[in-house]
Amino acid sequence: MSGSFIDYVIIAVYLVGIAIFGIISGGKQRSVKDYFLGSKTVPWWAVCFSIVAAETSTLTFISIPGLAYLTNLNFLQVTFGYLLGRIIVAIIFLPSYKQGELKTAYTFLGERFGNKTRSFASIVFLFTRIAADGVRLFATAIPLKLMTGISYPEAIAVIAIVALIYTYTGGVKGVIWVDVIQMFTYLGGAAVAGIYLLYLIPGGWGTVAATAAESGKLAIVNFGFDKGLSEFFSQPYTLIGGLLGGAFLSMASHGTDQLIVQRLFATKSLKDSQKAIIGSGVIVIVQFAIFLVVGIMLYAYYGVMNVRADTVFPKFIIETLPTGVRGILIAGLLAAALSTIAGSISSLSSSTMMDLYIPFFGSGKSEKDKLKISRMFSVMWTVLLASTALFFMNTSQSVVELALSIASFTYGGLLGTFLLGIFVNKATQEDALAGFVGGIFIMIAVISLKLVAWTWFTFVGVLVTLLIGGFLSKLSKKENP
Repeated sequence: MSGSFIDYVIIAVYLVGIAIFGIISGGKQRSVKDYFLGSKTVPWWAVCFSIVAAETSTLTFISIPGLAYLTNLNFLQVTFGYLLGRIIVAIIFLPSYKQGELKTAYTFLGERFGNKTRSFASIVFLFTRIAADGVRLFATAIPLKLMTGISYPEAIAVIAIVALIYTYTGGVKGVIWVDVIQMFTYLGGAAVAGIYLLYLIPGGWGTVAATAAESGKLAIVNFGFDKGLSEFFSQPYTLIGGLLGGAFLSMASHGTDQLIVQRLFATKSLKDSQKAIIGSGVIVIVQFAIFLVVGIMLYAYYGVMNVRADTVFPKFIIETLPTGVRGILIAGLLAAALSTIAGSISSLSSSTMMDLYIPFFGSGKSEKDKLKISRMFSVMWTVLLASTALFFMNTSQSVVELALSIASFTYGGLLGTFLLGIFVNKATQEDALAGFVGGIFIMIAVISLKLVAWTWFTFVGVLVTLLIGGFLSKLSKKENP
């Protein structure tokens, strides 16, 4: 299936334009602080939009409508948990971060426990981010390949190169300002798709609502007790599982993951960072509601099909939308992808530089040399991201759930270690490392054996990490300063 010349022009103009905008908006980079922290001059509302764009990858754009098409609106329960988790991050995490001159999320662990914990957390982040965002990069290549006829490797390379261009030259400031444009681009694309669906469906919204109600697709709340307690923890989208799972996942991703924390460090003050993180939670609820409603419209349009959730929306974009509109939707899809991939490149590079290179190898290096090395790390991680994306070409699992499951392997241990440092004064570096490693190994067993649904992964990991670290800290005779 191929697009028209006009579609290709729209996509090409968008990609070139966004790369140029990122270069210009990033300004001149004179130091590592400029490159990775944006000199802490970015307004809170821009950071707020950037956070939403960074967490809204192609997975959200294509998988969430497909999820509603196959099931219902139960996923919204998770988004309310997302908001709850961000409020906790704003109240508990950010004041601790803003007390010192922190450069990454893991600097806090270094100051609280020691450099071993900081380095270990950074390495865990690097492996988790490269795997999870490799899935996201592959997901973006799916519709691009279908539309253009190019191969998966070529589609992946196009997206990665464009993201690298403005990340390499503009640093995190360029990434944030591009994200602002990206958010409105992909949301506009989703709105256009929804409006066109209403135009195509006889009876418009009345037909959509009637069809969805008849099929049980308007259900938001699912208590999950109807199948008994034994089945309760295997259901991902229950009210308790959604709220707890969403809250703990959001606390981990927005409180301990450098992809998001890096943006919060770019704000001028603690109050600004708190407004940015909480505001992003409100926007995300609205955004997910829009994508889910598009999925319900797709059900009213297509009826029942035996397809993967990830392919329903791309199928509609490529086969049904008219010339020009199709190009706008593909541009929106690429916007969702670029915001995540560019942020991933920047966060991977910053953590590598700040947490690993400078503490161990950076003594005596000039600021100019450090900036040059930072950019080389950006190139290195772009190549690794593209390479990782190729490993997920034959996956049969929903890509959004696959990416979240990958992150959950380590998110529990990571968040548990941060909470241990904040709340348990007696906890030492050895306690933290033992809890962190223990949490990861328990999560490998839990996920491999499929003991609970993915929404419970982070909560279980946090609980195990706190229990191990807290118990060991009770054996310590001396309180850790």
